[in-house]
Amino acid sequence: MKRKIIAAALSAFFMLGLTVNCFARQNEPLSYLSDAGSRNISVSASAAILIEADTKTVLYAKNEKEHRSIASTTKIMTALLTLEAGELDKRFTVDSEAIMVEGTSMGLKKGDIVTRRALCCGMLLPSGNDAANAAAVSVSGSIAEFSRLMNSRAEMLGMKDTNFVTPSGLDANGQYSCAYDLALLTAKAMENEDFAEICAQTKMKVSFGNPPYDRWLVNSNKLLYSYDGCIGVKTGFTDDAGRTLVSAAERDGVRLIAVTLNAPNDWQDHAKMLDYGFARVQQSDISYNCSGLSVAVVGADKDFISLKCETVSLPLCEEQRKSITARVYLPRFVYAGITAGEQIGEVRFELNGAVLATARLTAAESCAQLNDKPDFFTMLITVIRRFFSFG
Repeated sequence: MKRKIIAAALSAFFMLGLTVNCFARQNEPLSYLSDAGSRNISVSASAAILIEADTKTVLYAKNEKEHRSIASTTKIMTALLTLEAGELDKRFTVDSEAIMVEGTSMGLKKGDIVTRRALCCGMLLPSGNDAANAAAVSVSGSIAEFSRLMNSRAEMLGMKDTNFVTPSGLDANGQYSCAYDLALLTAKAMENEDFAEICAQTKMKVSFGNPPYDRWLVNSNKLLYSYDGCIGVKTGFTDDAGRTLVSAAERDGVRLIAVTLNAPNDWQDHAKMLDYGFARVQQSDISYNCSGLSVAVVGADKDFISLKCETVSLPLCEEQRKSITARVYLPRFVYAGITAGEQIGEVRFELNGAVLATARLTAAESCAQLNDKPDFFTMLITVIRRFFSFG
């Protein structure tokens, strides 16, 4: 039976500390303890950021909101929108004008028959500008209309320092983004199973042409070969942007996203940043101590039932683990007939007012109805008394 959960006057909190910041200050060396001892590292990029993907915790940032050209990391948005458009395996003929574009290519030619899935492989692995343009026309009818779609989605994701002009990321007047926005975008894109699967591949067999035939596409992201746990995401380069790179890596349930813009030593930057993040963030089991916590029962063989809280797992740094707060939400009473394990309420684990996770509060015991069911007036008086007993 569904029950409306309300915030009772009984609202429990626990405070485990005061510091909530996992943030390394801009331009300061990243210092941490590794298996090899204490390490200090620096980042070559003009702008950079490292976040934990689930909680969006910023672990390191350097000029993270500075407007810059982002080159082919733009294709993260293009691929995401293409995948979300559906009909991924429906074949069609590429637009002959769209594929006439400079720069990196997946090898499309006039009259080629392709699918949207193949185009996403073509833009995420060899970074095909032809693939990005062809996908844009397929989804929106024109590159200009697709750019409007890109900016609309950017606004929805909270990318406040971004403006897209081209789906490929080639330099264009008025096109810019920042490391922070790219991290937000990538965290969302990696939630898409098709996107995550494609960008994690070192190479893929893809069919296209006229008639279509199989060929291999190779990923330009060297971190997939060289960094343990790397699962994507996208490289980029133009004369204006310099070397740009977005990476994602996962170890022991912790997923990190790193972004560098205009980074001469981007592969090294990312390895250092990711090592730093994995040294700081660990998967942590969190629960609420329910000893002494109970809820009133009406019409049962007992006046109260005790509760249990399920355990949730969160990727947290030490400062966060010390600063989590918990808020308990319970009804003022429940009716008889509760079965052990049935959800009664919930605990919301919060940090800085933001809800990180929700855990179920369940009945630790069952409660049967009384054999002699009380009359309506008696039940009403009981309900009123128990309601105000929490006041």
